[in-house]
Amino acid sequence: MEARLNLFASPVAAKFGKHMVAAGKVLADSTLPAATQELVKLRASQINGCGFCTDMHTKDAAHAGESSTRLNLVAAWREATVFSDAERAALELTEQGTRIADAAGGVTDAAWANAAKHYDEEQLAALVCAIALINAYNRGNLIVQQPAGEYQPGRFA
Repeated sequence: MEARLNLFASPVAAKFGKHMVAAGKVLADSTLPAATQELVKLRASQINGCGFCTDMHTKDAAHAGESSTRLNLVAAWREATVFSDAERAALELTEQGTRIADAAGGVTDAAWANAAKHYDEEQLAALVCAIALINAYNRGNLIVQQPAGEYQPGRFA
């Protein structure tokens, strides 16, 4: 399987990608826990059906020490006992923020209030930006049908 377009070879995509990577660095340097950021990236990627990002964030999280149990249960986080209340709030916000077209009104006040109980304003800002950024990555990869399975941890570090 080959991508429809090689985004890595395109000068326009490379310039755009550098800005996206820079945005990701801002989030990585935030006080939002790194584990929460990876869970958010993984869950949005699962919802969007982005194999490339699902592969990448599963491998990056495992490489950073995340357990296989937690990674395997992200898709069923509501029934899983391995996530903190804060992580569960972030996953709910991720789902609602990713499925905007599926839910009239977007993110509910209840989901926002629950996240606000666990994260300060800067962390909430990072969470919102992380959800928006991973959704942008997912969409680009889906449009070009970026193949999944070959990612090696740290490839884009």
